[in-house]
Amino acid sequence: MRQFLLYAVVRLGMWALLWWLLTLAGVGVMLAGVLAALIAMLISILFLDRLRDGAAMRWKDAHERRVERRGEVVDEDAEYEDGLFADDVEILTEQDAADEHAADDDGEEADPTDLPSLEEDPDAEDEGPQAAPER
Repeated sequence: MRQFLLYAVVRLGMWALLWWLLTLAGVGVMLAGVLAALIAMLISILFLDRLRDGAAMRWKDAHERRVERRGEVVDEDAEYEDGLFADDVEILTEQDAADEHAADDDGEEADPTDLPSLEEDPDAEDEGPQAAPER
């Protein structure tokens, strides 16, 4: 917690210092606040990486300890919906799909004449490729 507070105080102090300097320079109160926030953010990204990483690691460790204490979260609604979905849908494994494919083949190779024919529209005229209009 100490590292997180130190990082937050340093960033807030940097913002306040930049805001004060920008208002003294005559930038304006609101614009100085926005510019100070942007400049403080950039400076903290470039130069405060040790403080930020330390705070992030402490935060991560605390989160992991909390998750261990609580145990796994079970969403009962999601479990119920998954159960409904699993009852309605037949899930094929790779072996089932291979068996189904083998039963369809009957040991014969596919021939193009075995494919279903596409019925053509007798009213449709084949005009070929359309030319682009000239400009």
